[in-house]
Amino acid sequence: MAFVLVSGKEYKDKTFEITGGRLTIGRSLDCDIILRDDQVSSHHSQVIYNDRVYWLQDLGSTNGTQIKGKRIIQQRLESGDEFTVTGYTLTFSDTDTFLAEKEAASIEDVRRWLHEQLIEELNLKKLSLAQMADRALRTNASDVLDRLIQQKRRDIPREFDIKSIKKAVLDAALGLGPLEDMLADEKITEIMVNGPNRIFVEESGRLRLSNKSFLSKREILTAIERIVGPIGRRIDESSPMVDARLSDGSRVNAIIPPLALDSPTITIRKFPTKRFGMDDYLRYGSLTKPMIDFLRVCVIAAKNMIISGGTGSGKTTMLNVLSSFIPEGDRILTIEDSAELRLPQMHVVRMETRPSNVEGKGEVTIRDLVRNALRMRPNRIVVGECRGGEALDMLQAMNTGHDGSLTTVHANTPSDALRRLENLVLMAGLDLPLRAVRELIASAVHVVVQISRFSDGTRKVTAISEVNDLYDGEFQMQDIFTFRRTGISPEGRVRGVFSATGVIPAFLDDLMQAGMDVDMSIFVPVEEESGS
Repeated sequence: MAFVLVSGKEYKDKTFEITGGRLTIGRSLDCDIILRDDQVSSHHSQVIYNDRVYWLQDLGSTNGTQIKGKRIIQQRLESGDEFTVTGYTLTFSDTDTFLAEKEAASIEDVRRWLHEQLIEELNLKKLSLAQMADRALRTNASDVLDRLIQQKRRDIPREFDIKSIKKAVLDAALGLGPLEDMLADEKITEIMVNGPNRIFVEESGRLRLSNKSFLSKREILTAIERIVGPIGRRIDESSPMVDARLSDGSRVNAIIPPLALDSPTITIRKFPTKRFGMDDYLRYGSLTKPMIDFLRVCVIAAKNMIISGGTGSGKTTMLNVLSSFIPEGDRILTIEDSAELRLPQMHVVRMETRPSNVEGKGEVTIRDLVRNALRMRPNRIVVGECRGGEALDMLQAMNTGHDGSLTTVHANTPSDALRRLENLVLMAGLDLPLRAVRELIASAVHVVVQISRFSDGTRKVTAISEVNDLYDGEFQMQDIFTFRRTGISPEGRVRGVFSATGVIPAFLDDLMQAGMDVDMSIFVPVEEESGS
């Protein structure tokens, strides 16, 4: 199908289909498109289809037919080309998607106008964030918007949902715009805003492009300011990056120009409304019952554990679940950049870092909090992530009576996790011999739990490894449990098998002598399939 869209004077985006290979334009009543203007010739121009090509021809008109301001006699047309006949603008298209795109653009123009008028009438720019959260304001805004919509009703296609337009405008004016619905959707776990029309979400472990959009880059920046404002943080050209947390605990990172070249960007890792547990890991095929039993024994027996994995692999979730195994009587101190841990125990002290203020002062780092935690009589120290010199303080705490501490690091294998710790200790700024650093790590860390995210979006514990003494200055490790990938199912799910390796942990005798009941059958090499 090919058609011409006409705008100007008596026409408002009216569509004329080209039938029979010809479409005539002029003032005469026998033309297909009648333009009632004295400046238009009786038979002004025409669009014809010849040899599989559409052409625009001027029919000797007095005032001419123009494309991009230049008068033409005959010119080949491509989809989307615009031409003018006196005061009329005509657009040619031979694609079915053009009308949908044109209508969408028209709706966006209406939304933008309603948004601007609402802000101006209610003077929203001068209201504080607390005032915007007032229900009475939203009710008032809704009434004003109903009146504005009536003014624009003729510009909104009848088949379009007025309620959806109204909600989008209210969310943009008083909330976080299109993020509101995504934050309310429990199936969405992450939101990534790359630009006004490029909002990606993670759902069931897979990324997809959302059909929602911001009106402009300015609206994205407004959403960022509304997120960081209530927690006393700021974002501007002098401080173009910020980490924040929503009221529900969701973690937010935002970066704006000049660092973000194309648009302000937002990344939100949503805080789960339901506490994730080991039963959930079993249901999703992330590990097996013997692996859970072993991890529970390690936590209860106060073994120092490192959870290793890549970005988005689920390290914090695993840390949260393992921490829930800590006995009720222990005093637990949690230290995080952005508080995400939710422990069920009563005796928990939660601490969170603080960025510097406008003058560049007042910063409190994870390392500062770890050092202070040692003065608070902790039984267990749980650090959300070691990413700097705090690794040294954490390892020293593990070696000086604070057994059973847990943390996470970014690494792809258990051995890489120890190397990562090695590098982090060296970042502490002390001139320590490499041998001394490795001895510190080997004596402090007992178990490494490796978790990985696969191509189908699933997350699995791929190894549980024991850390042994150094041999010739090198780390010695042995896998207790492993996951071996075997292929992909017809549904695209990763297939593989979990299995114990048959290795008995060296510290098991200590546990049994301490009176812990350990089921030895969990170490028997029995393969359990996942993803079938």
